[in-house]
Amino acid sequence: MSDNPCAPGISLQDRVILFDGVCKLCTAWSRFLIRYDKHDKFRLATVQSPQGQAILRWYGLPTDHFETLLLVEGGRLYCKSAAIIRVLHQLPLPWPLFALSWMVPRPLRDWLYDRIARNRYRLFGRYEHCPLPDTKHQGKFLDNN
Repeated sequence: MSDNPCAPGISLQDRVILFDGVCKLCTAWSRFLIRYDKHDKFRLATVQSPQGQAILRWYGLPTDHFETLLLVEGGRLYCKSAAIIRVLHQLPLPWPLFALSWMVPRPLRDWLYDRIARNRYRLFGRYEHCPLPDTKHQGKFLDNN
């Protein structure tokens, strides 16, 4: 890593959520964030996009196998249930109330997360290609600046 504490294309002030763009569950999560992130705290990027791939490489993560949602905030990387809880905590009410799930021991939260993540295509389906964002929401995506 260089002297820059952040992955390419993001700064310490950015909050970037990486998600699997062909996963229907993950894409639904991104639509949820577009709807409820009224103050534009978060930017989105698919793990398949050039920006998503660069972030994955920066943190030494696989660029061809995706089983977790990621949050990059202040140069730190959050995965699995920790990423979801941090995001929910920063959304308007009632969503921060769901962040109370941090009280559940992390091994149990991540065990449940892993079960869903490993079976997400079978349970929720997948797209053939990453769907393009609606033009009015393109500003929410890291790769559309």
